[in-house]
Amino acid sequence: VQLMESGGGLVQPGGSLRLSCAASGFTFSSSGMNWARQVPGKGLEWVSSIYHDGGTYYADSMKGRFTISRDNAKNLVYLQMNSLKPEDTAVYTCVADGAVRRYWGQGTQVTVSS
Repeated sequence: VQLMESGGGLVQPGGSLRLSCAASGFTFSSSGMNWARQVPGKGLEWVSSIYHDGGTYYADSMKGRFTISRDNAKNLVYLQMNSLKPEDTAVYTCVADGAVRRYWGQGTQVTVSS
């Protein structure tokens, strides 16, 4: 299983970024996909999930600002992040729900700062 994130970077408060995760090595279309984030020294925070049937979940602080989506034809999952705040600064990691365990990508840094 390979998960490769891209799209992170530096953005000003109020700005937008779209993260992408390219997945391979498993049956993507039947797997739940997720985004999590971590700030050094703080715990892991679950950001959003999209299930095999297209259902979605968002953490309360992301509702209305973040949108998760997937392209099963291309084995891609996206996280559109709008109205970014400094507290959104973190390493964002793509997570795949395998049959018996979760698989984690390496993560991509998102920094929200003026």
